This record gives sequence, structure tokens and C-alpha cells, in this order.
Amino acid sequence: MIFDNLETLPTTFGNKRKTPAVKPTHRSNMMLNPLNLKHLNRIDEHDADMITLNLEDAIAPSRKKEALHNIALFLSYMEHANSFIIVRTNPLDEGGAEEIAFLNDFGFDAVRVAKVKNQTEIAQALTLLSADKELHISLETKEAFESLSSLRIDGRLTTANLGILDLLTSLGLPQSLVTLNNPTIDYILSKFLVDAKTAGIHPISFMFQEYNDTETFKAWCEREKMMGFDTKACMGPKQVQIANEIFNTNRDEIARALHIKEAFETHAAQGINGFMDEKYGFIDEPIYRDSLLVLNHS
Repeated sequence: MIFDNLETLPTTFGNKRKTPAVKPTHRSNMMLNPLNLKHLNRIDEHDADMITLNLEDAIAPSRKKEALHNIALFLSYMEHANSFIIVRTNPLDEGGAEEIAFLNDFGFDAVRVAKVKNQTEIAQALTLLSADKELHISLETKEAFESLSSLRIDGRLTTANLGILDLLTSLGLPQSLVTLNNPTIDYILSKFLVDAKTAGIHPISFMFQEYNDTETFKAWCEREKMMGFDTKACMGPKQVQIANEIFNTNRDEIARALHIKEAFETHAAQGINGFMDEKYGFIDEPIYRDSLLVLNHS
């Protein structure tokens, strides 16, 4: 908790600056409305691996400055956080550029720019953003969807968040398509995942907005993990708990990966890069590399 009493908040910004996040897992990315001071006050102790402070669509134009001030105030008094902290700005030409410039000196981990379309906007955002912060994007336009694999013009662009509802609107498709096992949605998810991975960008799957329908949310998480995703956008703590559980690497997977790593490295030291293992069958270098991938995500 950042402040003990929300009734008597400071009238000036503090000078705290949390250390950059170092988190091996990124299972859940929880969206938070900065107009809700009670929720904002707890960003230093949430279970979500990532927290996104939202300045865009959910904030009315008349209250965007208030939301921006709240974010800056709470960040300026926050000394640490369990989560990787992101600020989601408006599109660059709709106030986002000014928001980035204002927030640069505060302590958080990444800026997420809304409705990006092309490399030019990526370059502009990188020019504005301080060097110690990552750039994330919301993939919500048909232009970005088509060109995602070529958008990473700089290593600071690390992450893309799929905004499925805005993307469908951009494509001229109805939002009612967002149902489990819909082939169009499966194609969008698959293309987004593969194009992001091709570019070296971490893909985060879309937010399921029916917050109380935890069974369907769980089903989406299970399907997306099967496809290859390891992060889900979340609306609140109930969804965070489910996402953290499903996208966690289980003990059996870790045990298998450790066994393969040790067995391969033992054999490789003897010049043998392919062999039969009594427990897991044939092991060679591609299987070894997969075990390293599992361990790096655990």
C-alpha cells in the first residue's frame, strides 16, 4: 500500500523512484483504472505479474488529465512493486506524446502506446521515451496486424498486446465473433502469436471482458496456452489468479526439462548429441533447446 490514508493525499509529487522490475514470469497483465484511488494505492502489492495503468479508452476525455496526475502522484511515492508497471497512453496524436513526455521521469517500467499503425509511430514513440523504459504497443489496427513482424525497429519494443475488439472493428468484422473455437479468432490469435515471435516481440493475448464468467475465461486461458501464449490480459484479481495458475510452468514440466538438460549435457561432454533416454526416449539438440526454453520461463 502506497498511502495509509487516501483522504489526505499529498498536494505535490514525491521523489521516490522504484527500481526497474526483474520478473522471470509474465503470466498475467492486469488493467487498472487510475481514477480508482483504492486500486491505484495497491499497485505495489498485487499478485499480477504485470499491471497496466490505463489512460486510454476507459477514461473519459474530461478526466484524462486527472487520471494522468493520479498515476504520477502514486508513482512518485512508490518505493517498490511486485509487478512490472506499464502506463497505457492514448494514441500519439491524441495526447499520447504529451503523456509520455510528462511521465518520463517517474518510476515505472514501460509505456504502452494505443492504436499504433506503422514503423513511423514506433520511431516517434521511441524518440519520446526515456532510455530506461520499454516500449509496448496495443495491436488494435488492421495496419499493425498486417505488419507486426516488421515493426520491431529497436530492441526497446518488447511487447504487443492484442486488442481484439478494436482490431475486429478495424477489420470491419463484428465483435460477436469472439467465441471459443471460432476459426477467424483462432486465425487472428495464431497470426498474432507467430508474427510477434518472428519479430522477437512478446505477445499478450486479449482481455476477456465478462469478468464474472470465470469458467469461460479459464477456457480461453487453457486454449491460448495450448496455442503457445504464456500471458493473458486480465480485468481484476479473479482473472489474475486463474491466469497465474494456468500459465505457470508445472512441476512435472520443470522436472522433465531438468532431466533432459542434465542428460544432454552429460552426453554432449562425451561427443554424443543424440541418444536414447530410459525415461523420455530419444533426446537430441532440438529437444535440449526446448528444455532450456521451459526452464527460462519457470
